[in-house]
Amino acid sequence: MRKWKIALGTAVALGAISVASVHLLDMGNLSLNAGTAGAAPAPAAFVMPVPVVSVVKKTIPIYLDYAARTEPIRSITLQARIPGYLQEQTAADGVDVRQGDLLYKISPDDFQAALDQAKAQVQRDTATLDYARSNLGRGTELAKSGYLAKDGFDQRTSTLREAQASLALNQAAVRTAELNLSYAEIRAPFAGRLGRNQASVGTLVSVAGTVLNTLVQLDPIYVTFNPSETDLTEIEQARANGPIEVDVLLPGQTEASQKGELTFIDNSVDRSTGTITARATIGNGKFTLLPGQYVRVRLHVREQADALMVPQTALGSSQLGKYLYVVGKGNTVDQRLVSLGPTSGDQVAILSGVAEGDQVITGNLQKIGPGAPVSPIPEKPAT
Repeated sequence: MRKWKIALGTAVALGAISVASVHLLDMGNLSLNAGTAGAAPAPAAFVMPVPVVSVVKKTIPIYLDYAARTEPIRSITLQARIPGYLQEQTAADGVDVRQGDLLYKISPDDFQAALDQAKAQVQRDTATLDYARSNLGRGTELAKSGYLAKDGFDQRTSTLREAQASLALNQAAVRTAELNLSYAEIRAPFAGRLGRNQASVGTLVSVAGTVLNTLVQLDPIYVTFNPSETDLTEIEQARANGPIEVDVLLPGQTEASQKGELTFIDNSVDRSTGTITARATIGNGKFTLLPGQYVRVRLHVREQADALMVPQTALGSSQLGKYLYVVGKGNTVDQRLVSLGPTSGDQVAILSGVAEGDQVITGNLQKIGPGAPVSPIPEKPAT
């Protein structure tokens, strides 16, 4: 009897718990339904704002670029033309000099003495010639009157001619002595820049044996480069239309620092490299360029009209090649594979893939892809 009562009580308790659980579930469903009914609608999809520019047509210059090296038009080694002791260096190392400036002096004493001696010889020969001329004049009168034999007259004539020859010889010796004395001063044969002195004052220099210094011309200056034989035809066509303008760019520069003109193309192509030597003459009034520098040269060979230009920053790369993102129908991204032409500043010509007026996306390229919706923001058109 006791066991039966216990079992009945347990069943009643379990029933009560079941009823309570069902009630709690109903309350939870009511609460969940109430929360769903009051929620906000889902937000619209995000549209990426992107800057765009229009593809424009313009005429651009066509250049050929080459690595080049500068060379002096004239470069000489300064040496003495007479032997002697180096007396003075009048121009400091590395200075810019003008044509005719005094650079070095050699002791002139010996050459001044030789000049004085030659001049004295000329004076003596002049006096001898004057006497021979007078003596011949008297002999002429005596020969006419029969008081001078023909042999005596001939001797006087010969003496006059010997005096004339001796005077001419010593006059030449004077000119030689004057030249040697002038060689004691070594002057700049052209405007340029001196190098490092190589002979100290007091050095006994010999004729064309002792190097004193070097002098190079800096303005104008040559720039030598090597176009390929495939470019030669285009260069020759440009030369036929007039002088070819050449820009020189120093390392790290994007704009030309000096300009010049193509002045020389060699007469044969190097068989081993397939290139030809060419040279431009560049004005270098500020001495910005020095011989031996590596530079870049840019030859302006022609103009290209109606080139479709876009900013280079708008280009992307993939395994298929270069591409542009263009705003398509419904303001969605359209990917266009393109082929590139020459560049002009920060823009590049597009040979195929886009048309004039297309809206090219120039920013946020990493955040968009083909078919993505975008909000175009026009920028200043490419010019």
